[in-house]
Amino acid sequence: AEQVACPLPPSPLLLLARTQAMIELSDLRKTFGTVKAVDGVSFTARDGEITGLLGPNGAGKTTTLRMLYTLMKPETGHISVDGVDITRDPDSARRKLGVLPDARGLYKRLTARENIEYFGRLHGLDEATLKQRTDALIRSLAIEDIAGRRTEGFSNGQRVKTAIARALVHDPRNVLLDEPTNGLDVMATRALRKFMLQLRAEGRCVLFSSHIMQEVAALCDRIVVIAKGRVVAQGTADELRALTGEANLEDAFVKVIGSEEGLSL
Repeated sequence: AEQVACPLPPSPLLLLARTQAMIELSDLRKTFGTVKAVDGVSFTARDGEITGLLGPNGAGKTTTLRMLYTLMKPETGHISVDGVDITRDPDSARRKLGVLPDARGLYKRLTARENIEYFGRLHGLDEATLKQRTDALIRSLAIEDIAGRRTEGFSNGQRVKTAIARALVHDPRNVLLDEPTNGLDVMATRALRKFMLQLRAEGRCVLFSSHIMQEVAALCDRIVVIAKGRVVAQGTADELRALTGEANLEDAFVKVIGSEEGLSL
C-alpha cells in the first residue's frame, strides 16, 4: 500500500510568533454565466489549525480554493494570506502558499525529481537550497525509488507524494489541499492524514476541501460548510452539533445543507 511519510522538520521561521499570520476570505463571489459558483464566501483559516471546507460536490469548494491560490480572480471580495492582499501582490501571496490542486498537474515527461525542482525554480530558490530541499523531501516522503522515473504511469499514491513534495519545496507557511485523498487506498489515506496532522503540529495553516464527512471529522479543528456557493455554517464539530441539535455530525451536516438559512458560529 502507498504511504506518505511525515514532512520535514519545521523551519525555524515556523517557530516564531505569528499572531497576524492566517488566511482570510471576505465576501468572495464568482459566477460562470448564470451559475453563482461562489456567492459571498467568508471565513478565516488560522495557523496551527486544520480548517476543512466541507460540502457536496459542486458546492463551490474548488472554485473558492482556486481564487485563493490566484488561479481565478474573484469578481468581488477580498483575500489575504498572512496579511498580504492577493490582488495587490499576488507573487508574494503565492510564495506563502503550498498547493495540492484537485488536478495533480504533474508534467508526465519529467521525473519526480525534475517536477519538484522545476517548481522550486519557479519560486526563485537558488540551486544549493533547491538541491537540499529536494533531497530532503524525497527522503522524507520515501520516494527515492521513483525519484528518477518519469511520472507518466505513476500510481495515485506516487502522484500525490510527488505533488506534495512539489508543494512544499519552497517551505510554505500555508498549505492548501483540494480533495487530497481522492483515489487513494485506505493505507495511503491514513498516511496522508498523519502527514496533515504533522503540518499542523509544525504550526502551519492547513486548509483542505472534502465531501467526506469522516475525513473532516477526524482531522479538522474548524469546519466551514459550503452549499450552493455559500457558507451555511462554520465552527468546531461540537459547535455544529450543538447548533443543529444533532448528536451525529453527519446528521448535523445534512440538516445544515438542507436549510435555506445561513448559520454561523
